[in-house]
Amino acid sequence: MSNDKGYVEPGKSFERDTNYIEDRILADGSQGWPVEADRYRLVVARACPWANRATIVRRLLGLESAFSMGICGPTHDKDSWTFDLDPGGRDPVLGYERLQEAFFARDPEYPRGITVPAMVDLPTKAVVTNDFAQMTLDFSTEWTAFHRDGAPDLYPEHLRDEMDDVMKRVFTEINNGVYRCGFAGSQESYASAYDRLFTALDWVSERLESRRYLMGDTITEADVRLFTTLARFDAVYHGHFKCNRTKLTEMPVLWAYARDLFQTPGSATPPTSRRSSGTTTSSTPTSTRRRSCRSARTPRSG
Repeated sequence: MSNDKGYVEPGKSFERDTNYIEDRILADGSQGWPVEADRYRLVVARACPWANRATIVRRLLGLESAFSMGICGPTHDKDSWTFDLDPGGRDPVLGYERLQEAFFARDPEYPRGITVPAMVDLPTKAVVTNDFAQMTLDFSTEWTAFHRDGAPDLYPEHLRDEMDDVMKRVFTEINNGVYRCGFAGSQESYASAYDRLFTALDWVSERLESRRYLMGDTITEADVRLFTTLARFDAVYHGHFKCNRTKLTEMPVLWAYARDLFQTPGSATPPTSRRSSGTTTSSTPTSTRRRSCRSARTPRSG
């Protein structure tokens, strides 16, 4: 979310507010929020990449019958995401016009940004957590009793140490890196963010030359986290955020990888907004992927 000065502070690099409500819904209920079917509602907006990863993980694991999902409209005003897609402009389960109401039900003086995804407790209609990174890991590790038969292990225990390192770099350099470019407050901070972003994209491209997924032969949450940025890259980040060295479609390895992921049942939950778009459905086998060539940076304009 933006601060009081907006997303861009002249002369400064973009810094994301990462202070979230860190409560967790756990199988043992030790934090007061036990895993229970039909007790919670996941609130998302398809335009938001952080929320998009929650919708994908929910679908991949087959958790649709465990908790419902409310969908906000593609844009928000200065106060909150709104339920303007629903009849009467209200979420049919919560009865709210704005997601802000669920945050205020928890704390009438809630001081931080109103963000998606958010898990809402239906008995109290109050937000439990909006910690998007931990939320989806908990879908994998705490909601196992409700996983569908054959659900993938998106956070395999034997890979977690390496996977945590990979996901940290994907977040800081790619997921957040595009925003660091788009909301840079100076040419210097933009140039630094630009170089960091494409260094990381080259790194994942090289990693994927010899493996189908980031962690090997099976899909994990690391892939989900990378995919939601790649799915928006050409439509949003390349032009609007000036991440314009190369388009996704001009990076052969990542383009093949993104199309492969798009065909995974559950991954193709399209980001329906004026600012995002889906991808094609054709496929290229992993063995045909080739390293994308480095090219000179296109100067920022506008």
